[in-house]
Amino acid sequence: MSIEVLVPPLPESVADATLITWHKQAGDTVNKNDSLVDLETDKVTLEVSAPQAGVLRQILKESGAIVTGGELLAIIDEGVVQAVPAAAVSSPASETKTPEPHKEADIPLSPSVRRLVHENALNPAEIIGTGKSGRLTKIDIIDHLNKQNPEKTVAITPPPVAEPTQTVNTILPPSNLRPEQRVPMTRLRAKIAERLLQAQQNAAMLTTFNEVNMQAVIDLRNQYKTRFEQKHEVKLGFMSFFVKASIEALKKFPAVNASIDETDIIYHGYYDLGIAVSTPKGLIVPVLRDADQLDFAGIEKSISDYGTKARNNSLTYDDLKGGTFTITNGGVFGSMLSTPILNPPQCAILGMHAIKERAVVENGQIVIRPIMYLALSYDHRLVDGREAVQFLVTIKECLESPAHLLLNI
Repeated sequence: MSIEVLVPPLPESVADATLITWHKQAGDTVNKNDSLVDLETDKVTLEVSAPQAGVLRQILKESGAIVTGGELLAIIDEGVVQAVPAAAVSSPASETKTPEPHKEADIPLSPSVRRLVHENALNPAEIIGTGKSGRLTKIDIIDHLNKQNPEKTVAITPPPVAEPTQTVNTILPPSNLRPEQRVPMTRLRAKIAERLLQAQQNAAMLTTFNEVNMQAVIDLRNQYKTRFEQKHEVKLGFMSFFVKASIEALKKFPAVNASIDETDIIYHGYYDLGIAVSTPKGLIVPVLRDADQLDFAGIEKSISDYGTKARNNSLTYDDLKGGTFTITNGGVFGSMLSTPILNPPQCAILGMHAIKERAVVENGQIVIRPIMYLALSYDHRLVDGREAVQFLVTIKECLESPAHLLLNI
């Protein structure tokens, strides 16, 4: 019986996808839920898995092809077992008995973990998972392999980088070497470029700055971070303080939480905060839904989960949809000051920067304090300068006196 492998349904906002890489070739035996091919959209990378076990009889779309939802990608002959020629056996690993399909199908695996399992012919049912709810992680697979082959330690390698279409001639003397690489822009990078230009062309964007003394937040965090981590099983970072402070400021200045739809202003009665996350493929902004209803632990857990999903390439459209306000943290890369660009259709974005000890004057005395510069970019069509400045001052007050956040005053 022939099984069709189709492009999964795409959201209304996504017209098509680009086929990136086939993980199986025509004639290969596949198990149910094996990763077959990766598709890249302008928001996320989708993994298409085998719907049934069998032999991949025909591949109908090659790498680089543009495909739409429901389009036929390949055909699998269900239940067919293909004998592997002796010449094809190139390593002892290929002689290892592969795990039975039904055992693996019962265990949820991330794309990166699934690839490690198949590349090393492992049975995931025999490996103890240390992730959330007992899920297998990359570290679990690597530890298992190292125990099997202690003389050959396995290390985690970074994701492969797409090779340029034409290789650089390395025969030339080094003094004459002037290499160039021409590679197609990824869908995600193209979408980022489009939205950034849209923000600059369609909004009256201005930026206001302020500085915040982080001493109170640092002291509070140092005092309770160990107990916080023991109780909630997540680290207490700075981002949860900024999320809470931003929500207080958004409640005070609802225009900053609004958006413009042609000639209408949409005031959002909820607080869905986007947290900008940098990935090897570009910047993405997963959204904390109803962030005002989350406590510090809930915020930190959500951010941690999104970070893991981003690294594993498993973010979904629902994770990225919507958002009424965005926070971006360039300080993790050492940025001292910047002007963040709006994330349309939102009308404001908060930029965090590096914390540096600086000399400041307090009560007529020069003292050393950990200072962070803050930047608020906003659409002047909707937000007045007075509101923008007072919004940033509210965030500053909440962070310099965290009692504001705890006592709701």
